[in-house]
Amino acid sequence: MTFSHAEHAAMRRALELAATPGVPTGPNPRVGCVFIGDDGGDLGEGFHRGSGSPHAEAAALAAVGDIARGATAVVTLEPCNHTSPRSGPCAEALVTAGVRRVVFAQSDTNPVARGGAETLRAAGIEVEAGLLADEARALNRAWTFAVEHGRPFVTWKFATTLDGRSAAADGTSRWVSSLAARRDTHRLRSDCDAVLVGTNTVEVDDPELTVRDELDQPLPTQPLRVVMGERDLAEDRRVLNDRAETVHLRTRDPHQALATLFARDCQHVFLEGGPTVAAAFLDAGLVDEIVAYVAPMLLGAGTSAVADLGIATIGDAVHFHVDDVRVLQGHDGEDTNIRLIMRRRV
Repeated sequence: MTFSHAEHAAMRRALELAATPGVPTGPNPRVGCVFIGDDGGDLGEGFHRGSGSPHAEAAALAAVGDIARGATAVVTLEPCNHTSPRSGPCAEALVTAGVRRVVFAQSDTNPVARGGAETLRAAGIEVEAGLLADEARALNRAWTFAVEHGRPFVTWKFATTLDGRSAAADGTSRWVSSLAARRDTHRLRSDCDAVLVGTNTVEVDDPELTVRDELDQPLPTQPLRVVMGERDLAEDRRVLNDRAETVHLRTRDPHQALATLFARDCQHVFLEGGPTVAAAFLDAGLVDEIVAYVAPMLLGAGTSAVADLGIATIGDAVHFHVDDVRVLQGHDGEDTNIRLIMRRRV
């Protein structure tokens, strides 16, 4: 595969466009598209702005108009080969526009949409794949995982003391996590399609599970709130308010819960449940990432961050690979947590 300097530059720009802040999460991947001419000059660009809006190629074609003929389209994801109620196949749109060459980063493995490269080649268009593919996959890591595994990517978030306690012996837990950690949690929630807890967490902690700004006000776009468990929920629980949609999954089976959420187009689940729910997902092998906020304090007793996993010897421990370690510093120098992001070892 041979890519020009201009194509490299255009792909980096397309990745920037795809990562534009404020694009809501949902069933569709983040995609950017840049058209360049024979001299490598930028002719126009576009990106997908979320479910229901034009795909990146369509947005870019609207920007460039007739000058797309003979141009090169540089796209972060293989152009789709799928007709939906809202849009036609992007591959056919590029054929109709008369582009000469298409360069894309990541192949589309979605069985509904894949095949665009073959359509383009059949029309006599030059097609090259794989330019900055790793960067494109990283941009759409949850979407890519969900498409390839048939279930949502699961991030388990919890706050703990140095000795692994999420609450004191009397049940109090305010505040194991710092203000900086709680704000970071809201940022991470906003990147997910669903936030999941168990019925016991709803009963004891009464969380709202919304994404809020620094003034503690809910943002316009909210993830789905999910409560998992067979127990009925009291009508006055905050998770049932009108600030976001809530679904109660009356099951204790993580596989069944994720299958239901996948059918609802959820690609990324943010697991914030207590130790029992966390243990159920860990035991089922359904935790793909851990975000742990570690407070510089000791309790010596109290609720563990995760319930019994049935592990009796160190050789059976569940191992994760540390991806990132960061100190979240409060303004007063005292309100501090360490944040660790870990991935399951495969």
